[in-house]
Amino acid sequence: MMDLTFVFPCLNEENTLRSCIRAVRESLGKNPDLNYEVVVADNGSIDRSAEIAVEEGARVVPVEEKGYGAALRGGIAAADGKYVMFADADSTYLYEDSLRLYEAAIENDSDMAIASRMTGVIEDGAMPSLHRWLGTPVLTGLINALFHGQLSDCNSGFRCIRKSEYEKWGIRASGMEFASELLIKALKNDAKTVEISSGLNKGPEGRVAHLRTWRDGMRHLLFILSERPRLFEFIGIFLVTVCSLLQLVALIVGPINLLGLNVFDMHSKALLLLIGITGMQFYLFSCMLFLRMREKPSWLTSKLINIDEGALFFLLLSILLIEAILVGGVVLNWILNNFANLDLANVLIGAIHLIALPMMLAVGVLGLHTFKKSGDS
Repeated sequence: MMDLTFVFPCLNEENTLRSCIRAVRESLGKNPDLNYEVVVADNGSIDRSAEIAVEEGARVVPVEEKGYGAALRGGIAAADGKYVMFADADSTYLYEDSLRLYEAAIENDSDMAIASRMTGVIEDGAMPSLHRWLGTPVLTGLINALFHGQLSDCNSGFRCIRKSEYEKWGIRASGMEFASELLIKALKNDAKTVEISSGLNKGPEGRVAHLRTWRDGMRHLLFILSERPRLFEFIGIFLVTVCSLLQLVALIVGPINLLGLNVFDMHSKALLLLIGITGMQFYLFSCMLFLRMREKPSWLTSKLINIDEGALFFLLLSILLIEAILVGGVVLNWILNNFANLDLANVLIGAIHLIALPMMLAVGVLGLHTFKKSGDS
């Protein structure tokens, strides 16, 4: 087994691939005892990329599934090294840091070593300002906060991983979100990580980057959030519970003056309704995430997701009956007032709250079990 495999994901990189391979070889070659190989994971190039790779002594691994993550997954799967290092083949990364990155992984017995661009020197024009000052810091901060990381650059595409550990993480992403998934899965599996300071060079003039700022940024964000269903579950349950209790208090006591503020009047109830609906949406979103996650939900959520079909029928029927009673009560109130003078503040908004949230829950649970059933078949 080789010590290290360096993988280049490649899609039409004939203008830069040769220099990238040579720069990596020059760096890794400084350690004469290091047994390594270079693999080019070709993602369907129609230029001379594959030919150039062969000319430079690299092993070409064709990867049919499209996408940055798919190319890397294919290249890593084909790697013979105990460790696998990878970087883009666009001449932007500091490939001269390859040996230093590998040595950092070995010296720290790390499962992942990351070459951070953010703590190194970023050449003028190498990284768009939006990425440098907003995108990468925000996404890195989210990952650190949600998964207890201590990273400085979540979007660095220059990393070294221990292959045996990587294979336990179950990486699935095919697009640019591969970078976030790799970090999150490593952190969730208590992998040991280390960073070195590196940097970023400006790419060649005229090259069209594969990265699409808003699309790929949203992919990263969606994946990060999808890995924390408990956060949405807690927020949802908290908002629904607090707003519903306050709505009941408002219906009972009516508008009151509290510290000079007029609370529990129409505007307060409307705000509670909106916040309660938002909370229910957060909660149902968490339930959908739990359907595909290994994380264990709360007792309540677990019961809803795994409820017996017979019990589900009677639960939905009970909610519908309660809803009918509430609606009937509002209509009766309206009739008794000769279809006029219905107290919007004290009756209608509070009733809508008590009607809308259980109905959202009922439809959401019905949808959850429909999707769950279709996934089981």
